[in-house]
Amino acid sequence: MSDTWRFIDSGPCSASYNMALDEVVAGAVREDYAPPTLRIYGWDFPSVSIGCFQKISDIDFEYCRANHVPVTRRPTGGRAILHGDEITYSFSAKTSDGFFSKGLLDSYKKISAAFEKAFLKIGLAPELKLLKDNRHTVTEDMRKSPLCFQSVSYGEISVMRNKIIGSAQKRWLDGLLQQGSIPFSLDREKTARVFGIQPTSEPNNRAHGLKDIMSDLNPGDLKDAIRVSFEEVFDIHFVSVSPYDEEIVLARKLEAEKYLTHEWNFRR
Repeated sequence: MSDTWRFIDSGPCSASYNMALDEVVAGAVREDYAPPTLRIYGWDFPSVSIGCFQKISDIDFEYCRANHVPVTRRPTGGRAILHGDEITYSFSAKTSDGFFSKGLLDSYKKISAAFEKAFLKIGLAPELKLLKDNRHTVTEDMRKSPLCFQSVSYGEISVMRNKIIGSAQKRWLDGLLQQGSIPFSLDREKTARVFGIQPTSEPNNRAHGLKDIMSDLNPGDLKDAIRVSFEEVFDIHFVSVSPYDEEIVLARKLEAEKYLTHEWNFRR
């Protein structure tokens, strides 16, 4: 595996384009057209992403449509997220050999170690979960919740028992795509409307943005910390680039043919 990886900071993009570009980048990496790639991005409007295997009925789609909240289905699994004020990332790598060839959980652990180090660099005290849940540690409400940030899964990170990053991974025989969300602040009222739930009382709310924990958070500092931490954990060097022209063309095509279609977004 190359010791020079790509770092792409795309800025805010549409929900459908974000998902399409992540899939296209993963394809380029799998085909050895590009080295392992960490992409950082945002959302041009508050948007909902649902997991690849999640039911569309987990959200109030009519509310989203009436209030111009884009909804897209991710290529990765996991549960739904209302994206907004946050850093979102995707990481694509080969799995045929090298760092990520030892399976799903091992890959989660290694990628999460880089994010754990990044949070340490900005002054937080992160806790990395490396044990699977059992029936005694997960409540029925947590199991049934459609929301990603209502429970902490293997390889995810919390601070003072508050989940601060949610991630999901898709694996092929020759590669992986991991996507994740790091919220800075949460719109609890809109979240309740999108998911048709009652706003959770503060003492029991497991979802907090980083600015609830670190009010003076500088997003640029966190981006720099993520980049440096990946370089240190994997002993590699990032080159900051834009997506290749061919990737942009393919992403626009995939966006129109898949991520904007009823067939994909309402498949479950």
